[in-house]
Amino acid sequence: MFARNALHIAFAAILFAIGIEGTHATEQAQQRRAARDVRQDTRQTARDTKQGCRAANQTSNAQCRQDKRQTKQHGRQAARNIKY
Repeated sequence: MFARNALHIAFAAILFAIGIEGTHATEQAQQRRAARDVRQDTRQTARDTKQGCRAANQTSNAQCRQDKRQTKQHGRQAARNIKY
C-alpha cells in the first residue's frame, strides 16, 4: 500500500516536472520566433536603407555600406533583447 502511494507521488512529481519544462520550452520557442521575425524585418530595412542611400547619391558607397551594417547591428541587438 505504501509502495503504491509512493509510486503515485513519484509519478505525479515526474509529470509536474515535465509540465514545467514544457512550458519553458514553449516560451523559448516564442522568443526565438519573435527574434527571428525582427532579424528578417531588419534585413529588408537594411536593404532599403542602402538602396535609398545609393539612390540619393549623396554619400560614398562605403558610407552606404556602413549605414546598412549599422542598421543590421541595431536589429541584431533588438533580437538579442527579445531572446535574453
